[in-house]
Amino acid sequence: MSKRSVLLVGNFLSGSIGTRGVCEELAERLAGAGWRVLTTSAKPGRAARLADMLATIWTRRRDYAIAHIDVYSAAAFFWAEAAAFALRRIGKPYVLTLHGGALPEFAEQWPERTRRLFASAAAVTAPSGFLLEEMRRYRSDLRLIPNAIEVARYPFRLRDNPSPRLVWLRAFHDIYDPSLAVRAFAALRAQFPEATLDMVGPDKGDGSLGRAQALAAELRVPVTFYGRVPKTYIPAWIDRGDIFLNTTTIDNTPVTVVEAMACGACVVSTNVGGIPHLIDDWADGLLVNPGAPHEMAGAIARILSDRPLAARLSRAARTKAESLDWSVVLPQWNALLGAVANAQPAGARLGLQTTP
Repeated sequence: MSKRSVLLVGNFLSGSIGTRGVCEELAERLAGAGWRVLTTSAKPGRAARLADMLATIWTRRRDYAIAHIDVYSAAAFFWAEAAAFALRRIGKPYVLTLHGGALPEFAEQWPERTRRLFASAAAVTAPSGFLLEEMRRYRSDLRLIPNAIEVARYPFRLRDNPSPRLVWLRAFHDIYDPSLAVRAFAALRAQFPEATLDMVGPDKGDGSLGRAQALAAELRVPVTFYGRVPKTYIPAWIDRGDIFLNTTTIDNTPVTVVEAMACGACVVSTNVGGIPHLIDDWADGLLVNPGAPHEMAGAIARILSDRPLAARLSRAARTKAESLDWSVVLPQWNALLGAVANAQPAGARLGLQTTP
């Protein structure tokens, strides 16, 4: 068994739901870097997915040297605990990667569970400064390895003379507050009646899509709603607009915002969670308070009325995205996983002391 063999434990669901997760991209990149990569699980049902994860950990134990587990809040946190327990039983070291803007709140409710899980890992990584700061109280030697994109896939267009074409690209779910985009758009049209808004993303089934559509009809604004689009089409959809709206109520480091920045879109986002760690206000995007449609409309209007500002935001956004390219991030994964694979004894914690 090669030490450069790794099992990735997470949600590999692009084949069933169409959304490509960060773990799927990581698996592909590690394989391209010479790692033997196993993955689990692509099962669509939650119970079946957990069972498949545990079964794979056991039945393929001779095929991998180390493991990597994605950690989310709520019920998914138990999956991470279960996977970690199974890996400890067979003496396999593992790395944890934290995800989701709701994880700090979950950890506050379950601090001892969080500390136990973190202490059991060879290393724990966070993809954003937000999670790094919020979760350090449970383990002091967290490592920052950001989510990455292949910037070359996103053609850059300088928005030095932006038009009022707005794009919103996210799942339709209440935590992303799609109705805020509709309300901000309605407020903007008082000053820019020619403005347009395209809203793109899958329906998560909580009624937020229907509410956004009803609100657009009530406010009599011409919002165009689109469903899920393939990952390869996202650059083209972003390029349809000059202003990219991010209206989330809680978030970490959303890949869609990084993709918009790579394209040079001028980003206007709510100032929540990890967003201010990604976007420097007035440097590479504009931040507004959540649930404030007129404030968001005012930020959009400022960009449309100030061409030097728009050009500066556009250029700086691309520069920020380039710092998150796979050419920068993949070597960090190679170094960390290589260190875990070579650590003795198997499963030894990297970094500081072995107990919190």
